[in-house]
Amino acid sequence: MSQHPSTPTTPAGSLLRARVAGGHGKVTNIELFFDLVFVYAITQLSHTLLHGLNLAGAIQVLLLFLAVWWVWVFTSWITNWLDPERLAVRVMLLALTFAGLLLSTSLPQAFGEHGLLFAGAYVAMQVGRTLFMLWAMGRDAPAANRRNIIRIAVWLSTAGVLWLLGGTQEGDARFALWAAALAIEYLGPAAYFFVPGLGRSSTSEWDVEGGHMAERCSLFVIIALGESVVVTGSTFAESMRQADSVFAFASAFLGCVAMWWIYFDLGAERGSHSIRHATDPGRTARLGYTYLHLLIVAGIVVSAVGDELSLGHPHARGDLASMAVLVGGPALYLLGNALFKMTVNRINFPLSHLVGLGLLVFLVAPAFLLPVLWLGALTTGVLVVVAVWETVSLREVRRMLGEQAEL
Repeated sequence: MSQHPSTPTTPAGSLLRARVAGGHGKVTNIELFFDLVFVYAITQLSHTLLHGLNLAGAIQVLLLFLAVWWVWVFTSWITNWLDPERLAVRVMLLALTFAGLLLSTSLPQAFGEHGLLFAGAYVAMQVGRTLFMLWAMGRDAPAANRRNIIRIAVWLSTAGVLWLLGGTQEGDARFALWAAALAIEYLGPAAYFFVPGLGRSSTSEWDVEGGHMAERCSLFVIIALGESVVVTGSTFAESMRQADSVFAFASAFLGCVAMWWIYFDLGAERGSHSIRHATDPGRTARLGYTYLHLLIVAGIVVSAVGDELSLGHPHARGDLASMAVLVGGPALYLLGNALFKMTVNRINFPLSHLVGLGLLVFLVAPAFLLPVLWLGALTTGVLVVVAVWETVSLREVRRMLGEQAEL
């Protein structure tokens, strides 16, 4: 969306949020209620990966994760523009919540007997929400904004045909059709939703309220970390309270704390400050929050699977699968954070994150010789080193942000 008032008013008949220059749109309770469904979705994905820890299973879970992230982040874009306090918008979000619950329940068997349920729920959310947005804008909305939503609807509807067709197929045919559908959706923003006869959008037409978008994505990171805590606590509660399980539990919790610290100590605040003061917040939101945050969340999900392995099988020797989740999860998380911070704050690749990634690469060789328990502890140590390093090195940045907050 490109045009928003500088006073808290909206055009007649519109359900858009009122924008105030320099303001920060709040995240509403109905948005948080919608997010609850995705706590369940993340749990379903991590358990599905754990029970199918092989190459084929990992690829399938990756596709499902990308779909879950995409439907959530697109909804966040829409609620950045719409006013969730309006009754019609609330009803729309509640309908999306119900569809999201159906989608979440179908995840373990999405490539089995529940394929059409997954595809139907997904397409209903993506296309239905976009058509609602077109209606909610009102007749007086700028023509450029209406064309922007129409372009998005065309892309999502095209992908929706492949999603539904894939739901009727089995095996490799289903995967191929869904992969094609997902590729179309992910290429949409990068191609500025170009449609013959309608042209393409520009990031100025995707103008977002930066503070709201940053807070929404931060909350999804909390959702993922919360799922990690739940998995760790549940697995520990079911295990024998021996010294090795207590050590694995403490290591997993410390790793979760380090992940929280790496993102929330300064990263989330600096990102919010940057997008709120960006000249083109739509461009920042597209790359920094829409694309790069999925690496951050994926790293948390994979790390949660690694924590469950170290708690459930602490003395098992490392194999390719366990190494992939125990080392790959933290690596994805550090890479996603580094790229996010570099892009949004316009800085060089953080040295602390680069060293952390180097240490994780160094652990690949001995990973096959170490018990899962110790490999998990070492990767936790790497995350702690990165968290401490960044905290110490950015003391001056923290002071400057504190001074700006007081103004």
